[in-house]
Amino acid sequence: MTYELFIGDRSFSSWSMRGWLMLRNFGLPFRSHMVGLYSGTLADDLSALVPARLVPVMRMPDGIVIGDTLAMAETLAERHPDIGFWPQDPAARALARWLAAEMHSGSAALRGECPMQLLHCYCGFTVSASVRADLDRIETLWSLARDRHGSGGQWLFGRYTLADVFFAPVAARIAGYRLPVGAEASAYVAAHLADPAFREWRDEGLKITYEPQPYALDLPVEPWPV
Repeated sequence: MTYELFIGDRSFSSWSMRGWLMLRNFGLPFRSHMVGLYSGTLADDLSALVPARLVPVMRMPDGIVIGDTLAMAETLAERHPDIGFWPQDPAARALARWLAAEMHSGSAALRGECPMQLLHCYCGFTVSASVRADLDRIETLWSLARDRHGSGGQWLFGRYTLADVFFAPVAARIAGYRLPVGAEASAYVAAHLADPAFREWRDEGLKITYEPQPYALDLPVEPWPV
């Protein structure tokens, strides 16, 4: 029983990271296939996976194809109820789904002005009012989850859940652009950066170089946090 996951470039594709983490961090067997997100071959590479047009796309062991990370998450949780993709407590589970769905559809300014990149940390990035508003909302949601349900560990709901999967690229953006957040949010970002699966994803992405580099900014850079 092996899943197949079709992903874009690891250093830049935040949605691909989500799809990969929900398989990798919950121990499901899978194979990854890289498609040409930045090389212009995306449509051809996904032609056998109709109606897919974006990454990631998952082909399940029975051959069913499913795209969109929220649909993938719910399908995996449904198919593997014993794994515990969502919190067990009903109130925590409802909040975790809410947070994941809001991340899926929201934070437009953060997404647009701070595209995920895992190469280095930009210094001197100017935080717009819109990005600051997104960060304030994210910190509010993180604090709410931690205060209500996070006493059992370092993640939003204590143990690692799909809510953390959805916020992993947000943590990467906060680190990669040195975005100002409070101590509690910084600790949560650090938990993602230290996650072995997150590190594995980033290390694989660094094996590829780009010229020109996607989303490059004319700003000084510093090494990625160790």
